[in-house]
Amino acid sequence: MGLRSNNLRNLLRELMRRPAVLVALQIFGAAGFVTAQTDQASPSVTRFVDHSLLVAPEYPCTWPAHPFPRFQLTHERTIGPDSPYNVDVLLIDGNTGTQLDVPPHSVARPDLKRPKSGPLGLAFTETIEPWQFGGEACVIDVRDLLDQAPKGVSPLVTPAHVKRFESKYRSLKFGDVALFRSDYSDKYYKPLPEGSRFIADVVDRRSPGYPDPDPHCMEYLAERGVMTVGTDSASMGPMPNLAEPTHYAGLRHGMIWTEGATNLGSLPATGAFYCMLAPRHQGGPYSECRAISVVGGDLPKRLIASATAKRAVDLSPVLAPNLPLTSPGHRTGQHRQTYLKIDFLYAEYLDLWHHGHLMDASAGTHLVPPSYALPPEGTKPEYSPEVRGWLADYEQKYGPRGTSSLTTEKVPLDWTCGPIRIINVQTLVGSTDQKSWPASPIVTPELIQAEEQRSGGLRPGEIVVLHTGHLDQHLKPSPNESGVWSDPLAGKSEGWPALGVDAVVYLKSKGIRCVATDAPDLGGVDPRNALMTYWALGSREMVGIEFLYNVHHVNNGNYLLFAALKIRDCHAGPGRAIVFQ
Repeated sequence: MGLRSNNLRNLLRELMRRPAVLVALQIFGAAGFVTAQTDQASPSVTRFVDHSLLVAPEYPCTWPAHPFPRFQLTHERTIGPDSPYNVDVLLIDGNTGTQLDVPPHSVARPDLKRPKSGPLGLAFTETIEPWQFGGEACVIDVRDLLDQAPKGVSPLVTPAHVKRFESKYRSLKFGDVALFRSDYSDKYYKPLPEGSRFIADVVDRRSPGYPDPDPHCMEYLAERGVMTVGTDSASMGPMPNLAEPTHYAGLRHGMIWTEGATNLGSLPATGAFYCMLAPRHQGGPYSECRAISVVGGDLPKRLIASATAKRAVDLSPVLAPNLPLTSPGHRTGQHRQTYLKIDFLYAEYLDLWHHGHLMDASAGTHLVPPSYALPPEGTKPEYSPEVRGWLADYEQKYGPRGTSSLTTEKVPLDWTCGPIRIINVQTLVGSTDQKSWPASPIVTPELIQAEEQRSGGLRPGEIVVLHTGHLDQHLKPSPNESGVWSDPLAGKSEGWPALGVDAVVYLKSKGIRCVATDAPDLGGVDPRNALMTYWALGSREMVGIEFLYNVHHVNNGNYLLFAALKIRDCHAGPGRAIVFQ
């Protein structure tokens, strides 16, 4: 039986001795999602709620009309003789699953000098300030509109619906996230062909449209100072002819919003913290994203206050084709899929192309789950002779390598969100002998313990961040990109500080579940050390966050929110890391 199965069995034994409400919450939390209604949960228990649609080929996760590309997940390499890792490649565009819209979706660039031109026409996904992605969730109940319209027509959310919420609870204000809850995605986001009801049947006028705000509603929200909105409909645009007017009515004020949210019924009407976490695509008028909420306890109030005061720091670099976002490999033929922008539809008025991306699943800031380096339960991969030797050495010292099927969509949100604990490892830079290159300095338990002596012992639930400074110094566009990967891998410069196996073992003993780095990866340039590090992380059910930057702008105790895209069966996952101070 695999490690995850053993842990779940032990968890169930423990939960049998606990109150029924906590049993339900923790079982759902162990599976990576929460479905319990808020009236069943203790208000003093902090929990994370996922509002993201599952992205998978058999779901209606992409806009179905020509020429929008279909989502594709390619398992480019699987653990075996040619690779000790599971390596995935994504073909994905920003209109996939739960998604983010920003002003250039409808606002033209100022240089075009058109009626809808303005400075916000330059507010692409990589330029939106990080504080705007979060705020207090104000759940506006519009379930009475569901299916209450002719086929192909959206029932309209008007200012009256917002005023109904305000009369019952409070007036909306700056710092709020207005979420329109119709339960549309909960009811209709299903595998195809039944899932055609989600978008395609509406477009073809075979079913009533999804509820959405009209332009007057957007103007009313803008008057209230609301800058962030969300809907559990497939789009923020009412069908058949109000999509663009509604988009422009909100985006011209600098709003951003979630489309395709789900599970809004798990939130109280007010008081939860809601956040969108979307990759920073260069020049992106929209982006696929992960939407999450924090409910219960004191944490939501703290995060709401930080977002409202604009105290947030982005730790994720921009994703662009001219940046070295993926590994060129240790040897010829081992490179990862480079990040490519793929244009597919020209918007004449905006003078821009709708575009998707072909990218390695570990491009830019990303999650490393146990299944990245561990084979699935019940399998015995045939490694290369070299890797078999490494495995024998590893298991002799550290025990069984283990197995795992814990892919990105199964990683619980509370594993990758928590207070930051910075371990400054910049003292290691320059500590290796040039004759030993390619080599990375190794982070040891002793170094971590020295940091604990200075700033206190590690605590369970903290997100340990290795501050190397590598990407801050070397992340540059071509032709000056070699300092990130190429030179260290080729032995032309020292490798970035890497996490050693003994340090992994020590961190686990301290209750640490997640380790992050502002270097390209946690394993470093020595393939043997790297693989052993990932085996050690995976076999202890620990996860990694790689490719951060800006760590020098945050402090211990600041709160990190990170989540990867919710892609089924993906062995790594691009995401967004934002710290609220």
